[in-house]
Amino acid sequence: MSEKNKLLHANDVSIVFGGLRAVSNFSCDLYEGELVGLIGPNGAGKTTVFNMLSGIYVPTEGEIVFWDKEGKVHVASKKTPAQLNRIGIARTFQNIRLFNKLSVADNVRIALHSQRKVNPLDVLFRTPRFRRDEKVMTEKVEELLSLFKIQDKKDELAGNLPYGEQRKLEIVRALASNPSLLLLDEPAAGMNPQETDELMKLIAFIRKEFNLTILLIEHDMHLVMGICERIMVLDYGRIIASGSPEEIRNNPDVIRAYLGTDNVQEEK
Repeated sequence: MSEKNKLLHANDVSIVFGGLRAVSNFSCDLYEGELVGLIGPNGAGKTTVFNMLSGIYVPTEGEIVFWDKEGKVHVASKKTPAQLNRIGIARTFQNIRLFNKLSVADNVRIALHSQRKVNPLDVLFRTPRFRRDEKVMTEKVEELLSLFKIQDKKDELAGNLPYGEQRKLEIVRALASNPSLLLLDEPAAGMNPQETDELMKLIAFIRKEFNLTILLIEHDMHLVMGICERIMVLDYGRIIASGSPEEIRNNPDVIRAYLGTDNVQEEK
């Protein structure tokens, strides 16, 4: 792919906690429209990589560069999670992080905050601009919930949703911030096989519908091998392999690291 299609570049990124080098010389390029998997054994450093890409951790060494929708270059490794979210990086978490005591609609509405076009005085005096903005926000919330087929739950408390729908809501909330890069941390965790198959279709759908680049961590190899075009494998904080699902499935270094000769189930 050409340079103009590049969305993110991580160059020899490392992070040290005390005396532990959790990730060492991690480098990767992500391009517009890709669906990439990041896999590896338990403790390999996958979530640590996500935490650096999303601004939660600051790399000890190396640099992460991100191109926003206008083509402007940002040194992502020097920005906060909120700043990265505003320029187009959104993520979900392995452990669902919803506002359980708020409604489904309000969870999504919060994520739309950065797109609001009102000031405090508009809100205080309920100006025409405020009312127009409220109408637009409500329509966006309903549109997103409808795409994920949970619009009928918009007034329910998020904490009362079934587990699979809570996962959906977390993805909806991430999409509400209008990202160009979506980081999914174990989206199929806790799902049964039918829910996982539905999730595979959903991920493929949102990539196309929202014109996204998606990087996902996942322990379910059926999902990873079924939807990812490219897979990177981490072991002890280092990339040991990168390639197509078929190349990864047959890579002896990957097999030795954790897959086993006849087993393709990650042990996360």
